Amino acid sequence: MPAEHSAGAIVFRKEGDKVFYLLLHYEEGHWGSPKGHIENNETIEETASREIREETGLTDIRFFDGFKEHNHYFFTSQHKRIFKTVTFLLAETFSKEIRVSWEHTGFTWLTYPEVLEKVTFDDEKKLFQKAHQLISGKNL
Repeated sequence: MPAEHSAGAIVFRKEGDKVFYLLLHYEEGHWGSPKGHIENNETIEETASREIREETGLTDIRFFDGFKEHNHYFFTSQHKRIFKTVTFLLAETFSKEIRVSWEHTGFTWLTYPEVLEKVTFDDEKKLFQKAHQLISGKNL
């Protein structure tokens, strides 16, 4: 069975005591985090950085130790069933302005409760729960 590995990140920013998470709206209709295929022997961090830059225009990100989560699922492409693993990191930005790529139809910055209402897939909701626990626990 074919397999793919991608990387991405839960991206957040702070305004005072409030934490806002970035969600991208994909053409297929779902809301999620920036992510994409690992290319040319990139590391997870290099892929996540590149994908964030390509999909949002953000360049001022920093990754946090202690957060590396994996989502696993199957999808079908060209009549083939493919097993996909996406590794997510946690990244902070200090920018609010986003320039979405051609892959997306929009974006939004949301608080944690709003994210849980908006995110399409349950596995990604669990990622946001883990990210929020880490952010809340460290008082970043």
